Amino acid sequence: MEEMYTMTIGVHAFVVWALIGVTGLNIVQLLMAENIYQYANKTRVWMPVGATLIAAVLFTGTIMMAAKHLDFTVENIVMIVFGIVMIVLEVKRYKILKRTDPRKEDAMASYKRIALRILGAEMIWTAGITAWMVL
Repeated sequence: MEEMYTMTIGVHAFVVWALIGVTGLNIVQLLMAENIYQYANKTRVWMPVGATLIAAVLFTGTIMMAAKHLDFTVENIVMIVFGIVMIVLEVKRYKILKRTDPRKEDAMASYKRIALRILGAEMIWTAGITAWMVL
């Protein structure tokens, strides 16, 4: 049982770092984007990758909790809530992109402001929780 827990911690950490990397990539793509059509096409590729990584983090976290006999600590509850918040923010970001009218002159600029707030919050929260768990 201890070997499974140790292996899952390694996988969990790797997936968290991959999620930070994909979030960073999304921020870079957003900052470089000038055409909302091209950005939407790139986002349709990377958004499922990010969603899969969020699911993998939650899944490996669940396995670790089960290996430790479902002890609900403050850290575990914070991570569960954060996982749900990440899912909600990603859905919100996608809906905003989907509803953005590309014919408007400032469509990309207005979407960038909102999406940067969402991605920035995700990045800061993920890095903050990671630092909290490492310390």
